[in-house]
Amino acid sequence: MGKLATFEKAALSDSAVVERILGGEVSLYELLMRRHNQKLYRVVRSYLKQEQEVEDVMQETYLQAFEKLSQFRNEALFSTWLIRIGINKALSRLREQKRLSGGSLLMDQPERLSVLLQNMSAPNPEQATIRQEVKQLLESAIDSIPEKYRIVYMLREMEDMSMHDIAQCLELSESNVKVRLHRAKSMLKESLLKLSVGEDVFEFGNKRCDAVVRQVLNALT
Repeated sequence: MGKLATFEKAALSDSAVVERILGGEVSLYELLMRRHNQKLYRVVRSYLKQEQEVEDVMQETYLQAFEKLSQFRNEALFSTWLIRIGINKALSRLREQKRLSGGSLLMDQPERLSVLLQNMSAPNPEQATIRQEVKQLLESAIDSIPEKYRIVYMLREMEDMSMHDIAQCLELSESNVKVRLHRAKSMLKESLLKLSVGEDVFEFGNKRCDAVVRQVLNALT
């Protein structure tokens, strides 16, 4: 019976879950958080560099979304609505602390990057370490892009969101989204773009996912 209930919950649309939460099934909010943790993490991470700050803003986002859940309308996707809250929270944090930082590791070490990329396909005992270093270089390269381009790149290339949904999230025209995406890609080397399709870039799961969910649920009870 428990397994069936779990399956039925997983099959519910976000809108249906929201409706049931508003009807009193507060525990279902965990389902929404787990569905959108990865996407929200990448969105907030596009603006903030410190991991603890990112997790703090994620929790604040979920708490505010819960408080305003009755204001959610089905004109937009729940994920779009949630992302908009997350972006506002991240920007508020930036304004409050007046701190913007950007990495320059990619531009500072082009020779090292080239060697690492060549070694990616070479079968040797150090390949796992090399892959990890390249992943770190990729994340540093993405961090070096100005945030207005970085957020578009993250949503489109990593979260595979449509131009329409990105435009709604960022309150831009679709043409502006396309321009920013093109600009973002031009800032990254072609070799790095080929690596960026992996789902392990800017991961947010397992213990960290559980920790954010647990802390939000504790705050709601």
